[in-house]
Amino acid sequence: MAIELHNSPDALRRLRAAGRAAAATLYTAGATVRPGITTAQIDTLVRRDTAARGGRPTQLGYHGFPAAVCTSKNEVVCHGIPSPEVVLEDGDILNIDVTTELDGYVGDTSTMFFVGTPSPEAKHVVRVAIEALGLGIAAVRPGARLGDIGAAIQTFAEREGCSVVREYGGHGVGRTMHEEPHVPHHGRAGRGLRLREGMVFTIEPMVNLGGHEVRTLGDDWTVVTADGRWSAQAEHTIYVGADGAEILTVNER
Repeated sequence: MAIELHNSPDALRRLRAAGRAAAATLYTAGATVRPGITTAQIDTLVRRDTAARGGRPTQLGYHGFPAAVCTSKNEVVCHGIPSPEVVLEDGDILNIDVTTELDGYVGDTSTMFFVGTPSPEAKHVVRVAIEALGLGIAAVRPGARLGDIGAAIQTFAEREGCSVVREYGGHGVGRTMHEEPHVPHHGRAGRGLRLREGMVFTIEPMVNLGGHEVRTLGDDWTVVTADGRWSAQAEHTIYVGADGAEILTVNER
């Protein structure tokens, strides 16, 4: 597999700028989340905010995807399509996934937002997803293996009574949105590709309250839990630096 290493100062500068832009758009969109708005309204905001920052939403048109952002509510694991018919209600949880190309490089990030007052179960699955992401990031360093990331995430999530989706994972990011390598969120420590300084990829665990099995709806995009229980996801774009992981998609506000 061909994995580009982004070790030049110019590449890293542009990766950081793209990451910051994606993060800023994500949290601008998240600030609008409340009962009564539609996910289509979030899509409109993401398009406008991305353009205002000089970027392009790389999800728009990707293999025919019809929107500029993924909005995944409750039992939707990933790839939720924004729609005027999807109205946010009190108690919902929502993942917003923003991907921005800026100056030839891409930043990719997502996180969860509570709509109104969340239930204890909702708080739990969101907390586990966010903490699992942090543990996965902590495993990143030159010489570590992809299995170290997956094992850290899986071990924690299962200890917390949740499961980790197997069919989808993180991915390389750089000049395009999806590159090598694939980054699984489950596995065994000490196995898999060895990490090298200059690699850039996402870590984005999808954590379910129930079983890890998923299915895809008839629109060929929306992935939901097979048992209908809720799912949460959190994502950062990571640079493998000499001293460990650098999070490129930091919200600086």
